[in-house]
Amino acid sequence: MTAAAQPTAGVPGPPAWTRRPANLATAVTAELVERIVRGIHPSGTPLPPEPVLCATFSVSRTVVREAVKILQEKGLVQVRQGTGTIVTPPATWNMLDELVLGATIAQDDSLAILDDLVVTRRVLESDMANVAARLADDETIDRLRRLVDEMDKLVDDTDSYHDHDRTFHDTIMQASGNRIARAVVRALESQVVNTARYMGRTERALCVASNQGHRRIYERIAAHDPDGAAEAMFTHITEAWVVRRSGPGKPTRLQR
Repeated sequence: MTAAAQPTAGVPGPPAWTRRPANLATAVTAELVERIVRGIHPSGTPLPPEPVLCATFSVSRTVVREAVKILQEKGLVQVRQGTGTIVTPPATWNMLDELVLGATIAQDDSLAILDDLVVTRRVLESDMANVAARLADDETIDRLRRLVDEMDKLVDDTDSYHDHDRTFHDTIMQASGNRIARAVVRALESQVVNTARYMGRTERALCVASNQGHRRIYERIAAHDPDGAAEAMFTHITEAWVVRRSGPGKPTRLQR
């Protein structure tokens, strides 16, 4: 960002970049995603004209056009001939996109978007646990047992515990063979796994309770009980989120 750039009347000023980014289009896209999600550029309104965006970000028209193209791919804007670049409703946004999901989570004080993420995980992982209970071989079952036993020893080391926790869930997802569902869950989790808002409370007692849920899931898979494994996974994901959730309101979106 150059010192010469000045805000245009009625248009947000330049971003607070400490140094000029190497990839300008990527940086401009990220800033515009954040501004759209925050409502600085509301749905149904046009983005500032190309010359204004060039001046705001101190970039060329080529960079702005590339950024707008990326915004289109993410579902955040629609280019209309004679009207300009119009911000689309949130219903059209690609919520699996890293920038869109990250900005939405950061903006959502109600935690509703995280509740929805947990609901999505719960649906997909419950189904994968059901399939895993039918398909898991002895090697997979033994690995799940070893992970659960190891997590019992790691309840005082939350970082290591959560690493094993993720491995446990991923082992079940792989055992199901559902690569699409696994990819969706991993994409969602990758955006939030290191955020305080999603991790919430992480004290020892919660790890102990969480691993009791893991053990129930393991036992149902080891018994080749598909319905029991699905129910155990559903209950575990729900309860683990409810107890660590720290935010306003009740997680009514999780009620079934």
